[in-house]
Amino acid sequence: MKEEKVEIDNNLEKIVAEDLQNGAFNRTICTRFPPEPNGYLHIGSAYAIHMNFMIAQKFNGNFNLRFDDTNPLKEESEYVDSIMEDIKWLGYSPQDRIFYGSDYSNEIFNAAINLIKKGKAYVCELSPEKIKEYRGTLTESGKNSPYRNRSVEENLNLFLRMKSGEFPTGSHVLRAKIDMASPNMNLRDPILYRIIHASHYRTGNEWCIYPMYDFAHPLQDMIEGVTHSLCSIEFKDHRPLYEWVLTELEIKDAPKQREFGRVNITGVVTSKRYLRELVLGKLVDGWDDPRLPTIRGLRRRGFTSESIRTFIQELGFVRHQSTADIAMLESTLRSELKEKVPTVMAVLNPLKVTITNYPEDKTELLEMKNNPENPKLGNRDVIFSKEIYIEKDDFMEVPIKGFKRLALHAEVRLKGAYFIQCNEVIKEEDTGEIIELRCTYDPKTKSGTGFSERKVKGTIHWVSALNSEIVEVNLFDKLFEDETIVKDTEKTWEEKMNPNSKVRMKNCRIESWIKEAKIEDKFQFLRHGYFCVDKHSTENKLIFNRIVSLKDSWKGKQK
Repeated sequence: MKEEKVEIDNNLEKIVAEDLQNGAFNRTICTRFPPEPNGYLHIGSAYAIHMNFMIAQKFNGNFNLRFDDTNPLKEESEYVDSIMEDIKWLGYSPQDRIFYGSDYSNEIFNAAINLIKKGKAYVCELSPEKIKEYRGTLTESGKNSPYRNRSVEENLNLFLRMKSGEFPTGSHVLRAKIDMASPNMNLRDPILYRIIHASHYRTGNEWCIYPMYDFAHPLQDMIEGVTHSLCSIEFKDHRPLYEWVLTELEIKDAPKQREFGRVNITGVVTSKRYLRELVLGKLVDGWDDPRLPTIRGLRRRGFTSESIRTFIQELGFVRHQSTADIAMLESTLRSELKEKVPTVMAVLNPLKVTITNYPEDKTELLEMKNNPENPKLGNRDVIFSKEIYIEKDDFMEVPIKGFKRLALHAEVRLKGAYFIQCNEVIKEEDTGEIIELRCTYDPKTKSGTGFSERKVKGTIHWVSALNSEIVEVNLFDKLFEDETIVKDTEKTWEEKMNPNSKVRMKNCRIESWIKEAKIEDKFQFLRHGYFCVDKHSTENKLIFNRIVSLKDSWKGKQK
């Protein structure tokens, strides 16, 4: 049978294809995504997952999800569960190929013993501060630890005592013996193991020494049969250490580390450290706050897994660090929802309108399209009555130049209904705030009748007082007006955050049929944008999050 030719789209795929052609491995192509379970996945994580998953899929290989759980101080089962759920929701499920670095503790420990016996690792008692000092700088070589020339026997003895819990946290480390004069700082006798007296979420108190990521990473890949360890570009300088570990341990058919570009997103912060500080400091509403770029936050905001995958696919292969415009992701979502979701009339800042010449006991059904872009979604009946609500912004007592909505003694069309004219403005006595408009309607102007005796400049939406529900609506903006301000150490988080990043509107009105909506259901609110039902909604009160406005700034930038 003739082997099907694989179309090569980027440099990583070219590398994998050449390795297959050259018979570099005697096993199936295998990639992996190795998150540390100390936080939630974000949009940058999704790009890394996509790169590994798609290459494995293209070459009929395996994709592993491996938790790098070798630091008991920050890791929790909560994060493991969330990562697995998010990956599944995104559509990159590893099926039954889920692994844990902590399961390889014995193998990694034995590898360290092997390096000690070969004279390639030693136990060092320098303090963390001294280790940093001895390491040197980018322009100055480091200098050898005074413990570097200990005998193999002494290092084995000390390492076993480290394992048995004899020494306190931070007092001893196991270091690789490589080259303190190397121009690559990662090769200046890096730490392989450190002492941490803390209970691990999976192994309990079985271990008190834990491997560093740069030591565990190649060994975990080797144990799982990974062929291509695909990392973001910041790990490129770590590759020589990855290869040193595998070479010194004489691993045959060793996995290869290769890099792709890191993707940053405008308007959001993807640093896991900053995200942890915001969440643990209770400055946001948890890891799924809709203002955060976490997968949970994007999902709660209303982004779909399809829109995120499409966004990543459109980014394509990135060789170096790159920044993508958040408007591109928003545009992708709009394109997806445009023909899929129903349109509904919602009044976010209601102003009461009484139609004085409409019969007191009369109501009528007006037919409206559920989605003008998609006839297959059908039509719905909307109740029209004497009392309705419009947006406060859709009325000006004294209109400014170019204002095309309702004004005193002026007409406007109600969407799908009639022309109305404002004849009287009712104000609150103490504040002068407008609280009601009294209008008349023209029965001859009903939509769909072909009325053409006169024209109006604008059309506004509305809801009936008799057939509308009161809901809450959250409007979101950037959490930080300028993401570079995050690094300003002189400001508190509260000073850095945009005070208008979340605006809660509590007495919004919406068509009554919407009360059957379920969490994560999505709608287009006429003239306002796309909205999603929030998880905090109840049977008695729906809460909506605005996903994006209707205006597509990305397409404007593309022109």
